[in-house]
Amino acid sequence: MPDDAWAALADAFVDGAYATVKGRVRTYVLHQQLLRHLPTAPAAVLDVGGGAAHQSLPLARLGHEITVLDPSAAMLARARHRLGAEPEAVRRRVRLLEGPGEQADVLTDARQFDAVLCHGVLMYLPDPAPMVAALCRCVAPGGSLSLMALNRRTLAVRPALERRWSDALTAFDAGSEPGVLGAETRADTVEGLSGLLRDGGLEAEAWYGVWLFADWMDIPLDTTDVGAVSEVELRAASCDPYRQLSRVFHLVGRKPVRPGRPRPDGARS
Repeated sequence: MPDDAWAALADAFVDGAYATVKGRVRTYVLHQQLLRHLPTAPAAVLDVGGGAAHQSLPLARLGHEITVLDPSAAMLARARHRLGAEPEAVRRRVRLLEGPGEQADVLTDARQFDAVLCHGVLMYLPDPAPMVAALCRCVAPGGSLSLMALNRRTLAVRPALERRWSDALTAFDAGSEPGVLGAETRADTVEGLSGLLRDGGLEAEAWYGVWLFADWMDIPLDTTDVGAVSEVELRAASCDPYRQLSRVFHLVGRKPVRPGRPRPDGARS
């Protein structure tokens, strides 16, 4: 891939993908799920691969201190543009940092954060282990790590719904599918990523779906009640069997607190 693989896709990704029903559902559902695991503001949040800050900007509006780390200068430029429309108090809470997520701990000077986000990034890496290890090092004791990844167990759904039966049959045993960058997009399982969290000293705390219905349908924005769709998706994301059928999943891990050390929410272990 070129040095900035997202440069040619930044505008279409930000103005296109995130502006669709599916994109808005993703932001809303993940936001609501994150609120269940974040401490009261102000907390220090690191958004790795945060792009144009769609997921972390709403957290900044709530009073959290945000660092967006992304390897793409083009995506960070879009984040800077979006920040320009925010009140000064929100802008002051957001720091933009360019660099690879695998070096997150080095690029942030070994700072540890109350929460680390990494959404829609692992699928573009051949091996998630180095990234997850770096992310775990960035989590403060008592803090959380939020991962969103492609669900390996539902790769057959899309080709089947598109009546590509041969592709669907192959997808049952596949570990990837064609992605937005034109390359294979790797998939994960909850169990596999939970194991990487344990390797990094964290324990899986909860997992959710993100998209189910909105991902498998072409939903027109101008005639759709996006709020209603979002509430249905949020409900489905938290209960079986629906969350298991989600195209992507959201896994939250937490780093244990040493005895007597205060947690990010102010309580003591």
